[in-house]
Amino acid sequence: MTPLDILADEVFIVLDGEMSIEFRDGRVNLRVGEMLVMPKGVEHKLFAQNGCKIMLVESAGTINTGDAGGNLTAEDNVWI
Repeated sequence: MTPLDILADEVFIVLDGEMSIEFRDGRVNLRVGEMLVMPKGVEHKLFAQNGCKIMLVESAGTINTGDAGGNLTAEDNVWI
């Protein structure tokens, strides 16, 4: 699976702290109470300088590590 195989839009809501979402052509910074709707198929990378708590809303079956795989990839239908 590649990032372009994402099944549907995703929603990121910052509950505590701050985070950034990088795209190939820029970055969006989010603070507490802010949210971003990630359109289907947009390649992105999340990071937080000092950690944060977010709520992520996505379709069941979405692979949390894109096509990277490995020990950080959650099994399907498991809350992480």
